[in-house]
Amino acid sequence: MTTVQSASPLIQIAQETRLAASKLGMLSTEDKNQAIDAIALALESAREEILSANVADCQAAVAEGIAKPLYKRLQLDKHKLRDAIAGVRDVGKLEDPVGKVQIHREIDSGLILKRITCPLGVLGIIFEARPEAAIQIVSLAIKSGNGVILKGGKEALRSCEAIVKAIKQGLSHTAVNPDAVQLLTTREEILELLKLDKYVDLIIPRGSNSFVRFVQENTRIPVLGHADGICHLYVDQAADINKAINITVDSKTQYPAACNAIETLLVHNSIASEFLPQVAEALAAQNVELRGDERTLKILPNISIATTTDWETEYSDLILSIKIVDSLEDAITHIDNYGSRHTEAIVTEDITAAETFQALVNAAGVYHNCSTRFADGFRYGFGAEVGISTQQMPPRGPVGLEGLITYKYQMSGNGHIVDSYTGANAKSFTHRDLE
Repeated sequence: MTTVQSASPLIQIAQETRLAASKLGMLSTEDKNQAIDAIALALESAREEILSANVADCQAAVAEGIAKPLYKRLQLDKHKLRDAIAGVRDVGKLEDPVGKVQIHREIDSGLILKRITCPLGVLGIIFEARPEAAIQIVSLAIKSGNGVILKGGKEALRSCEAIVKAIKQGLSHTAVNPDAVQLLTTREEILELLKLDKYVDLIIPRGSNSFVRFVQENTRIPVLGHADGICHLYVDQAADINKAINITVDSKTQYPAACNAIETLLVHNSIASEFLPQVAEALAAQNVELRGDERTLKILPNISIATTTDWETEYSDLILSIKIVDSLEDAITHIDNYGSRHTEAIVTEDITAAETFQALVNAAGVYHNCSTRFADGFRYGFGAEVGISTQQMPPRGPVGLEGLITYKYQMSGNGHIVDSYTGANAKSFTHRDLE
């Protein structure tokens, strides 16, 4: 007698998500937008419950000795929640990425080829802390017609449960099946999720360097994301001093735990003696610890010496390393050696230097005279983002809707066969693009 083993609970969840996603992918733009609006309203109604859950998470995390950068990501105050809900509504206003005809071509008379955008299917999102990420990701998933399985860190469990509860309640009154959004709650489920290549089409990890690398090394499912966020700001010899100070302070201190905060400040030798004392004073006012190379210490003798390890470190904290360079080329070489291809910036009034920097630096974002903190899907007008990718192949940088779709080729004929286009009397293809 053969014993039939039932599927594991997680496989059943994945199957339910995939079924709900297949139906979601066929909904109209209006249906999806109504669902997104319902999510925003439900989150607003559950505001106090969500914030209270986050307070409980934060208290428990402090008791367990959570690291300062992770604690900053964990905190969800009324302002962050307000902005996250605004991001949901912004996603609703974006153009629907599904069903776009990218190619419409006559192959021969009566034989028509189309390339049409379509959802990926099911997204597996694994993230540490940052509970508002669940809000951003769900809204983008719904808009792009994808199901989503969320796995937040244990430190954000209460927050995520309150958020997903509200989202599901909102979806229950719409054309979107609430099963399209699922939340996993145990650490053991991470490894099992990474094995579900039959049901999950893309994994997006958001967390520490070691965490992202762990995900990348333990799944056959495509992974979108980045392990490191080692960003640089180069202050060129033609920089406006006041502009450079403001950009440096913002890039480091506006949210030091973010992956787009700078970790290293590169300064041209000819401007260093004037710039460094002023920027050091401004950073000290924000409680930033400075570390510098030997040349920097001659100008700022009271700071710590920087080592090679510092150039390789994403502090995610109020720590900044400083290195003096002799040229634009030296700055670019340092970035090539130590950068993580996330976001790099130059401060200069020399347009040629700026254009050279932007052309030669290999990163997802290369900025001129502005803070690296602008590297964000919400600030780019994407409504929100599912994460930031530093890989060479697209999608790259902050990933919004365009990173959550793929395309398929559809062909329609009238009894056409390939044999007609081969041999001595082969017909010719017309290959005529249509409107």
